[in-house]
Amino acid sequence: MLQGRRVLLGVSGGIASYKSCILARLLTQAGARVSVVLTRGAAQFVGPVTFEALTGQPVLTSLWQPGQVLNHVRLPQRVDLIIVAPATAHLMSRAAQGLADDLLTTMLVARTAPLLLAPAMNDDMYQHPAVQDAMDLLAGQGAVIVGPAVGDLAEGPSSRPGRMVEPETIFNHSVRLLRRGGALDGLHVVVTAGPTRESIDPVRFVSNRSSGRMGYALAQAAWWRGATVTLIAGPSSLPVPDGPTLERVETTADMAAAVATVRPEADVLIMAAAPSDYRPGDPATVKRPRADGDFVVTMEPTADILMGTAEARRPGSTTVGFALETGDAVEKGRAKLVRKDLDMIVINDALEAGAGFEVDTNRVTIIESDGRLTECPLQTKVEVAEAILDVVERHRVSQKAVSGAAN
Repeated sequence: MLQGRRVLLGVSGGIASYKSCILARLLTQAGARVSVVLTRGAAQFVGPVTFEALTGQPVLTSLWQPGQVLNHVRLPQRVDLIIVAPATAHLMSRAAQGLADDLLTTMLVARTAPLLLAPAMNDDMYQHPAVQDAMDLLAGQGAVIVGPAVGDLAEGPSSRPGRMVEPETIFNHSVRLLRRGGALDGLHVVVTAGPTRESIDPVRFVSNRSSGRMGYALAQAAWWRGATVTLIAGPSSLPVPDGPTLERVETTADMAAAVATVRPEADVLIMAAAPSDYRPGDPATVKRPRADGDFVVTMEPTADILMGTAEARRPGSTTVGFALETGDAVEKGRAKLVRKDLDMIVINDALEAGAGFEVDTNRVTIIESDGRLTECPLQTKVEVAEAILDVVERHRVSQKAVSGAAN
């Protein structure tokens, strides 16, 4: 997803620099060309050879390296993003004042690229007014500051900020900075994900096999593209994605109410959840013991959440439905597309190996309202999410062009 992007990763002298090795690897695996700059202190924690092995690029450590004497100006003006992780109190204080007394701080003064800082230090140091002033100055100069987090420090547990956020969080914020500017940038995207649960009694419930992976991947990918994302999710054990606002729900009625609240302001609604189609008609208020024998549960249909949004859809917005079918999936999907008045529908077959519920991969077919059909091969759900959002962006660009021509 970062193919062709150039990233400068500055590492200053804190114990959290070992996490920067993971960040360098994540960026490289995503296709970015990563140039690492180590301060003298950072090199005491992690050597240059480690970063060179992870990135495949030479590591810079000094203004005076032979053959690299102009890189303090050239490199920070040729990259797409500069990251400093960890950003120590010392580094940030110098950078805020425009000091250029080593290779990394000189590059920060010469930069033309966006800057992301991931602070890391002792919690008392972080509270110091001079550090807070430096961070305010850097933010005022356009730097994006991610963290710090609360958690264990080198000297022991802490309940106050100071710990560097995890490499995956820095990576996600980096991707957002590198990928903004498309058709979703600045829009409000609402994504539903996961199953819902309908109570039989206080202990038992009816649900389905949905894990929420597809919806979570869509929410993360939309946030990467610059959108403000609301993720409305049923019960799931998945980690909360970085960036999107998560609203947890339990029942289909809960999900319908949450969607109804945000739908009028949403530019894009992606209904990737698998809400229960049926619920017990008369749930018990106490647990029924097994000793009572046979247990008959009468089921009744739940409300169709997507159909319920029709009258509240924002003019010019985009609505994406999902259809998980068993047999004749495409034809059933076409019928739902028309019946629910959707801009597009994403279809997959629950019986296909490697697709559907409880797996990390999926194979889908995307049908647009104009009849255009996009086949996505079996791939990871992150890759499927990217493919779906590519179609959403294309649809919105086309919709905008038609609207402009009409006016």
